Amino acid sequence: MAVVSRPGRSRAALLQFPGAPQLRGLTLGRLLPSGRALLVGFGLVAAGAAAYVGARQTSVFALRSIEITGASARVASHVRTALTPLEGRSLLVVNAAAIQRRVEGLSDVAGVSYDRDFPHSLHVVVTPAHSIAVLRRGPLAWIVSSDGSVVRTTGLLGAPNLPRIWIPRASDVAVGGVIENADALRAVRALAVARAGGLVARVSTVRSSEQELTFVLASGLEIRCGGSADLPLKVAVAERILKFVGHSNAYIDVSVPERPIAAGNLQVSSGG
Repeated sequence: MAVVSRPGRSRAALLQFPGAPQLRGLTLGRLLPSGRALLVGFGLVAAGAAAYVGARQTSVFALRSIEITGASARVASHVRTALTPLEGRSLLVVNAAAIQRRVEGLSDVAGVSYDRDFPHSLHVVVTPAHSIAVLRRGPLAWIVSSDGSVVRTTGLLGAPNLPRIWIPRASDVAVGGVIENADALRAVRALAVARAGGLVARVSTVRSSEQELTFVLASGLEIRCGGSADLPLKVAVAERILKFVGHSNAYIDVSVPERPIAAGNLQVSSGG
C-alpha cells in the first residue's frame, strides 16, 4: 500500500508561536517603544499639563456670570453677594469646597448645588432654610428657620403670619447662629412637626418648657400637648378635633392623645 503524505499538514506542524524557543533571538529593545516615541509621549503629557495650568491661571475660563435659582430674591441676593469674590477666577478652580466656604455662614440657606457652564457661567441652585417663627425678646425680634438658625432681625410687626416664640431678656441671640435658649429651640422643632401636620398656619404663639408644649391659635384656642413625645400623633388628633370645636377661648388637651379633652371637661374620643 502506498503512503501519501499531505504537505499542507506538514507545513502547519512547523508553525511557530510567540514564546517558542525559536524566538529567543528577539531582543528586549525591539519590544519597547523607541526613544523618539517616549519623547513624543512625554511631550504630549507635559503639553496637556501646561495647558491645564494655563487655563487655571488665565482668563480663558474666567467666571463672569452667576445665575441663582431656587430661592427668593432676598435669599438669592445674599448668595450672590457671598459668591461675588469668585468672579474673575477660572471655572476650573471654582469647586464645591470654594462655594461651600462662602455660603455656609448664610443662615437663610440650607444648601446649594452648582453646575459650571463653560466658558464663563456658574449656575447655582439654592435650597433655602424655611422661616418658621419670629423670636421675641422684649422689643427685639428675629426671624428663625426650621433648623433653629437665626436668619435676620425684623420689626415687631414683621412676618405677621409666623408664630411668635418669646424668650427671656437675658437670652443671647446672634444672627447666623443657632438659638441658644433650650425652650425656644424646642418650640421651633415642635413647629416643624406642626407644619408637617398642617397646623402651623393657624398658630399664633408657642409656649414651651421641658414639661409643657402649647400651641396658641390666632383664635385664642390652646392646643396643650404636654411634653413633646409622640408629637406627630398629638398634632394629628388635634387637627381632627379642630373640625368640631370652634370656641375661641377654649382649649384642646392632647397630652394623652388616646384620651383628648376639648372645651373644658368635654371628653372627646380619639375617633372624633
